[in-house]
Amino acid sequence: MTRRGTGTNQEAVRRHNLGTVLRSVHRTGRTTRASLTTQMALNRSTIGGLAATLEELGLVRSSGPVTSRSGAGRPSAGLEVVSRRAYVLAIDVGVDRVVVGRVGLGCDVEVRTRVNLPPEPAPAHVAETIVDLVATVRADAPPESSLVGIGISVPGVVRQSDGVVLFAPNLGWHEVPFEQLVRERLDLDVAHVLANDADLGALAEHVRGAGVDVDHLVYVSGDVGVGAGVITAGRPLGGAGGFAGEMGHMSYDPNGRHCHCGNRGCWETEIGAVAIARAIGAPADVVPTLDVVLDAFDGPSESLHEIARHVGHGLANVVNLLNPEVVVLGGYLASLHRLVEPQILTAMRRGVMAAPGAQVRLTRPALGRDSVLLGAAEAAFEALLADPAGVLAG
Repeated sequence: MTRRGTGTNQEAVRRHNLGTVLRSVHRTGRTTRASLTTQMALNRSTIGGLAATLEELGLVRSSGPVTSRSGAGRPSAGLEVVSRRAYVLAIDVGVDRVVVGRVGLGCDVEVRTRVNLPPEPAPAHVAETIVDLVATVRADAPPESSLVGIGISVPGVVRQSDGVVLFAPNLGWHEVPFEQLVRERLDLDVAHVLANDADLGALAEHVRGAGVDVDHLVYVSGDVGVGAGVITAGRPLGGAGGFAGEMGHMSYDPNGRHCHCGNRGCWETEIGAVAIARAIGAPADVVPTLDVVLDAFDGPSESLHEIARHVGHGLANVVNLLNPEVVVLGGYLASLHRLVEPQILTAMRRGVMAAPGAQVRLTRPALGRDSVLLGAAEAAFEALLADPAGVLAG
């Protein structure tokens, strides 16, 4: 006698396993069937069947036998990603620019384009700019390639339930239904994901950057303002409403400068791009491109030592609170880290507790300036990775 629902449950399990195999190949670019057998605790014939289905869908292909790292045992059949079969649109909205990339499976950036934005651009203008850039990057997409998702990053607080940008102070946005604005203008029938830029930077560095195989990571982003994305126990920390990580606005000096968020003495008022530009005597018009200005410095600058102290002191609070294994400094903070790393570390060590301080490593993004863009791509690929056959059939 067949139990009711067994067929449905078996199909759900198969879809899940199919997605797990694809996710593994997507993240590594290439793996072996033997590795998948061990990783998923399934027998060789089941893995073979899943691989065959993904090959039929055109998402992976078999490669030559791969010998284990130790060199022992029989070589195992390889499986590698086919980047041109499926792609996403990754959209990085910054304070001064929009970058749009066509990103193939495996997070291969096939083509990208960029347009600069005016100060505090109108949301509708940004959405229309995105439409033009999307048309450019899709113009030469291979005919066999399918668009499977759109990921959008913004430097602001995003309500995940409806894609509303509640507050993006450096863009001058309040309560903007930005996902809807983009969706209506693009009119593309695929999943759209809108998220905070630092959260997406953390995702990318965790999956394929400085935080690979790290379960506890903080990505602190500098893009005029300061934000952070947090990975804890291998998963993003979103908070009750998805608003966690606004570390730039933690209270740092109650008697400090006014912050554009409405409070006084936020950490951002001491280490934001405006504060750094003031410290080095740079004009206000270089604030959106502060990373480029700092990259032009040949070596350490004493004018940045006080900024470094504030960075390190704030990071000590972050480390004491979250106990991460890795803290990644992105955006202009990566450029700052290159110049005054010893001063940042000294200040951090003064304020951090011994136990979490002994476990943390401070570094720059392994993905360079692509962390946020690739994070948007990873978010956009999620629907395909969860249900490869379903998404391509749809």
